[in-house]
Amino acid sequence: MKTSNSQYRFVLVTRKTRLQELVERFNTWPQARFYLEHNDADAQDYLNEHDLYQQRLREAERVLRALGRFQQLERSLLPNYQFTSSDIVVVIGQDGLVANTLKYLQGQPVIAINPDPERWDGKLLPFVIDELRDVVTRTLTGKTGSKSITFAEARTNDGQVMRAVNDLFIGPKSHTSARYTLSWKGKRETQSSSGIIVSTGFGSTGWFQSVLAGAMGVTRAQGHELSHGFDWEEKRLQFSVREPFPSRTTGVELVFGAITRQAPLRLESQMPENGVIFSDGIEADYLGFNSGAVVTVGVAEMQGQLVC
Repeated sequence: MKTSNSQYRFVLVTRKTRLQELVERFNTWPQARFYLEHNDADAQDYLNEHDLYQQRLREAERVLRALGRFQQLERSLLPNYQFTSSDIVVVIGQDGLVANTLKYLQGQPVIAINPDPERWDGKLLPFVIDELRDVVTRTLTGKTGSKSITFAEARTNDGQVMRAVNDLFIGPKSHTSARYTLSWKGKRETQSSSGIIVSTGFGSTGWFQSVLAGAMGVTRAQGHELSHGFDWEEKRLQFSVREPFPSRTTGVELVFGAITRQAPLRLESQMPENGVIFSDGIEADYLGFNSGAVVTVGVAEMQGQLVC
């Protein structure tokens, strides 16, 4: 029986399974299966994962249609989808899909479901499918809590904006050197490097840790205060310059620091081509960062809201 929640729209965000992506690549499942078996991969595991995920989608749709208006949305459509303030977003994992969804929202609550807890750990996936109806009902009545997630935001001088849940990368598209001028806390330096990583609290236990580990290895440090990251809600970011190159014209002084609302990071490109800005590891969705481009990186005003 339907409830009186018709003013809400439930948006179910999904992803393609590995099987679906392989079928797109090889045109048919038999051809994809031949490829897997030829490379000693377990084709049945791909089938099992796909079948269970499709089952979870059907179960979620059945629950959500009974509670209000319903829309299913595949991951690739997120950048162009118009969310409304009355949307309640349900994501059926993994973590990367939750992170990718959060940055396209304006603070709408996100309910994240782990479709297969035996397969995925899911630190952003607090619920299983059997809990969906109860979680949605409690969300509608304001009886759930939520965890705020601070975003990074890159804003260019031509008005383009990109947010990141985990991290931003600013640098060369290929394995070349990036040249730019970096300004931070009233200091300014021309640099040549492999690019800059800007990490959020949520991303501070990911790519950022590999950069930190490399730096500690070079300096032979035994530990660092950020070795375990920092809190998701903390309104700060951390920037790290990868492989800065010292020369007569480039410096290596401003290579690591905290970005706050009072201390943003500003970068001016000196690259004629192949300069990019992308977020959360999605290289295909990027902003250009070539000569004439200036980007200001700071803490986004909007935060993600993950129901917990």
